[in-house]
Amino acid sequence: MRLCELREKEIINSCDCKRLGCVVDLEFDCGSGKIEALIVPGPGKICGFLGTDSEYVIPFHCVKRIGPDIILVEIREEKFLKKI
Repeated sequence: MRLCELREKEIINSCDCKRLGCVVDLEFDCGSGKIEALIVPGPGKICGFLGTDSEYVIPFHCVKRIGPDIILVEIREEKFLKKI
């Protein structure tokens, strides 16, 4: 699977069924070439508008299923939401 295919899929948190967004970037291990984390923009500042100052860094082991349209993850949002 290519990054362009991952970018088209929505990330859904299976713990609370909340839509987190779409993948914008990946972290990977240069030595092994394995994906370490998915990067997803965080919530917007005002009602989802005016950009964002945070992002979700979701470890790949938290990905439970990759389907044709969505990626199911199981995370506690506050733990993986990082300020940028």
